[in-house]
Amino acid sequence: MEINLNAKLASGVAVITLSALFLVFYLIDMSQPFLLFAGLWTLIMIATLLIHSVDMNKLFTSVMYILVISTFFNQSFIKLQLSFFSLFLYRMLLIAALFLFIVYVLRERNLSDYWNQVKVKGVLLFLLGWLVYGAISLLWVKSMIDGIKYLLLLAIGILFVYLAVFTFTRVSKLLVFYGIWLVMTIFLLIIGLINHFGQIQLPTSTLYGGPEYKQAYPTAVFFNQNDFATFLTISFFFYCSAVKNSSNQLLRLSSVVLALLCVYIIYLTESRASLLALIIGLFVYMVILLPRYLKKIVLVVAGAAGVGGLAFLLQMVSFEPPLTMTENPSSNHVRLNLLKNTFHYFLNTYGFGVGAGNLPFYLEYKPIFNTAGVLEVHNWLAEIAGNFGIVIIVGYIIMYVYLFFSLLLNEEAQRNSHQKMLAEAAMVSLVAFLVSSISPSSVSNLYFHWVFLGFVIAMVSVFKSKAIRAEIDD
Repeated sequence: MEINLNAKLASGVAVITLSALFLVFYLIDMSQPFLLFAGLWTLIMIATLLIHSVDMNKLFTSVMYILVISTFFNQSFIKLQLSFFSLFLYRMLLIAALFLFIVYVLRERNLSDYWNQVKVKGVLLFLLGWLVYGAISLLWVKSMIDGIKYLLLLAIGILFVYLAVFTFTRVSKLLVFYGIWLVMTIFLLIIGLINHFGQIQLPTSTLYGGPEYKQAYPTAVFFNQNDFATFLTISFFFYCSAVKNSSNQLLRLSSVVLALLCVYIIYLTESRASLLALIIGLFVYMVILLPRYLKKIVLVVAGAAGVGGLAFLLQMVSFEPPLTMTENPSSNHVRLNLLKNTFHYFLNTYGFGVGAGNLPFYLEYKPIFNTAGVLEVHNWLAEIAGNFGIVIIVGYIIMYVYLFFSLLLNEEAQRNSHQKMLAEAAMVSLVAFLVSSISPSSVSNLYFHWVFLGFVIAMVSVFKSKAIRAEIDD
């Protein structure tokens, strides 16, 4: 009781002190970096005071939930520009979560316990290896600044995945994560409708202050409509899974409405890749629900058809460098030329890749096919292959397939509706995201992608854990 009282008193004094300090600094017009430094230092002091009177594990988990919520604000609030690195709410909370985790494991000396309970060690080691390979690739990059920027984005994304796997270790925690995603999507849908009908864009959007005919595109808190559409493809299947598996009639009805609203706003964005992702995702969802023997037949036929179709398309495309550049290639030709350029860079580097974040440099200064000034490859798998080479892209595909089939096997074996809801939402969204990821210019800076990936990897770890047998979540 005395410890709790001391914690409350310390927290109250800390909040008052922090507010007073920031008010003083604001009134005397201190610079943003100084305010940031003062704030972080004050938070460290508060954490030091409370370290022995607060349950650090619960505090860390709470901060992680808040971190997940902050993902849906993107860069809309509290953005500080520090040289070539920007600091906003999500990154601030990620730093805070990392600090709390380090303090907790140092105090309890239980890092080995965290690692031992992880059932996806191979996945985590691959992500770490990806980061190490990216750091090594700086030895041959043409633009060191671009390489360092990209590595920072990659490190931030992978850091969240690690913290998510260490935090969301029970089905109940995954359900809270899932619920946060469902609820926060509602706010983004509302902003998207305001974008369209009010023709109002947030300052974070690239359409802000742009041509009038573009103001009706829904972008919500994202940079452009393609990023928003990719996010909504994931949310759509989250709602679909809630409709199928939830026993709450109100939740099912509201999820139907929200899923349809996702489709409507994706239609308004005119993102063809995201619309295609919805179609393919629905097909995959129907296959998942088939009896096991039919499922195998359909998967084999669909896989063979996919490989055959890809082989046919490759035969139709010429990879020979052109004698002259086409002056005004169409949008479709630009997308194709981006892939052809990336393929040539991949071969010219003997499968090692051009190095972290250097594809835009090559597309700008060493183009082989005309991309009409477009400097991002607009394809997540091609982005990985072009930047990091054969080892990383093969590893990523293996990881993706492993996650999908781990969830599929769990879904077939589970009778618990909550676990089936989580597994189906994650499985279908994995497929839909991969298709939709050819829409955004780059995926590395889409934080919701890393949050989603962390959610999926944590889920596989939980489902594979022996502890799941003793846990009953009704």
